[in-house]
Amino acid sequence: QVQLVESGGGLVQAGGSLRLSCAASRRTANMGWFRQAPGKEREFVAAITWTGRSTYNTDSVKGRFTISRDNAKNTVYLQMNNLEPEDTAVYSCAASVQFGVGVRIGDYEYWGQGTQVTVSS
Repeated sequence: QVQLVESGGGLVQAGGSLRLSCAASRRTANMGWFRQAPGKEREFVAAITWTGRSTYNTDSVKGRFTISRDNAKNTVYLQMNNLEPEDTAVYSCAASVQFGVGVRIGDYEYWGQGTQVTVSS
């Protein structure tokens, strides 16, 4: 089992920045971030491979969000810049023990409880 604990969410004005963190209870392979806005389905945001050499972002956050990881701390980060009201959602961290890259919900076995990000206009 892997426990994931997110932190760093909050309320920010449009154009502002937040940095989300997700600490895993043990080493994992792929890690990713997903988000779910009110009334919408959970969607992929960003993913990173075990080495950190490959990252993937959904089109709507390219150039604004950056995913990174510190394997010594079993932690993945999501730096979010130039936030927009449309980014308002619960952001959840996901982890897999499988190597490769995951952009789908089904690619991950473990999920955090999520952290709320609210962007005001």
